[in-house]
Amino acid sequence: MQKHPYTVVFIVPTGTGAAIGGYAGDAMPVVRAIAQVAERVITHPNVLNGAQLYWNQPNLFYVEGYGLDQFAAGAWGLQPVRRNRVGFILDRAIESDLQLRHIQAAQATRASLGLHISDYTITDAPLEVELQTATSGTSWGNVGNPDSLLRAAQDLIEAGANAIAVVARFPDEDPANATLQQYRQGHGVDALAGAEAIISHLVVRTFRIPCAHAPALYPLPLDPNLSPRAAAEELGYTFFPSVLVGLSRAPQFVISPAEQPNFPPDSIWASQVDAIVVPEGAFGGSAMLSLSQMGIQAIAVEDNQTATNVPPEALGIAATRVRSYLEAVGVLAAHRAGISTEALAPEIPPLCCLSENR
Repeated sequence: MQKHPYTVVFIVPTGTGAAIGGYAGDAMPVVRAIAQVAERVITHPNVLNGAQLYWNQPNLFYVEGYGLDQFAAGAWGLQPVRRNRVGFILDRAIESDLQLRHIQAAQATRASLGLHISDYTITDAPLEVELQTATSGTSWGNVGNPDSLLRAAQDLIEAGANAIAVVARFPDEDPANATLQQYRQGHGVDALAGAEAIISHLVVRTFRIPCAHAPALYPLPLDPNLSPRAAAEELGYTFFPSVLVGLSRAPQFVISPAEQPNFPPDSIWASQVDAIVVPEGAFGGSAMLSLSQMGIQAIAVEDNQTATNVPPEALGIAATRVRSYLEAVGVLAAHRAGISTEALAPEIPPLCCLSENR
């Protein structure tokens, strides 16, 4: 059997107030470190989106959350690409000056980064995004006019786009709001993230192409107590550049050879995943549940606390618990090398003789 490249799935669930990865691209240092150990790292936009900041390297695969769930379930594969034609959608509710800021951000990525941005369109009705918070503290939301979003995506696809960026007008928050203040100081839940996930899920589920979202908001007043983890969101007028960079190389989704003619032989499937890294309280997600049934190495990171509390033991999942992502990188290095982590400790338990227990 041919050996495949060592492949890690890295997940930080969206809108759960994760201590690491719950802010603007603050999990990028972690995923960059893992990418030095793994040959392929599959992760999702809110890990790699840092507003004006991003890190694009060949072995990082930018996969939207619904598509990642389908991949983990074995329903879809991932086809690496050299580049995508990225079209983008602007919500009709965005004010003209804020629309222009986003158009100029897209133009800048074409001129400075060489991205292939194909066309853009404006929805035929305001998307009417609403933000909600669950009793658990996680964020979610609603889109009042989803059909308008899908019509805009269809127009871009028919014009040749094979990846879609969406910019929706989100409600501006009161700077004095306690939840927003906590988030800006590095202690709260991203109130936008849950609604963002709904928008991208809808496009990916309907059209099976890469999609990611950037909210349109007016800048907040300067805050001298701003947390470094929240700072990337306040560097400019848009969160758009990192989304366009991520989508420019996002893998396309493919279905099984039995259903798709001219099947790409270099596509990536869930059966090739070697390990998954997840916050210790976030093991209830769809991708985690699917991959746990395949007997892969699961790593639970205790330092990355979230608003959810679903540890691996509650679901009967065998996982290696580590305190930090730094320790997780070590476990991955040992796993890839085929080294038992027991051999790296000062004490090694003795072998058991099964026949003596009969």
